[in-house]
Amino acid sequence: MFLAFLTPRVDPALDFDSEDEEGPVLPKSNNEEFRPFMRRLPEFKFWLSTMKSTLIAFTCTFFEVFDVPVFWPILVMYFFVLFFLTMKRQIMHMIKYRYIPFTVGKPKMHGREDTGAVVQAI
Repeated sequence: MFLAFLTPRVDPALDFDSEDEEGPVLPKSNNEEFRPFMRRLPEFKFWLSTMKSTLIAFTCTFFEVFDVPVFWPILVMYFFVLFFLTMKRQIMHMIKYRYIPFTVGKPKMHGREDTGAVVQAI
């Protein structure tokens, strides 16, 4: 649900892959509405379902029926498999459009090259 909340309803990168169009365009008339980001899952539905699931999980902690023993390495492997399966589409999209969400090191500023001799005042 968190991924659906963060992703747009329509992926603009997929809409503008044609060669005749340069990219997204602004509205051309006054009656067109400019909506830069519409979520796939509305904010209210996201928070409502998050609160419901948290309340259900909290309530289940009070009953021994739901106290199932779990071998922790299997749980960790399940988390990583689930993470990579759900993030595969987003990662492939980032690779396709060369988007790197992090920077390595601080950018170094380069000045102009020194080509002349130093003149000293006496």
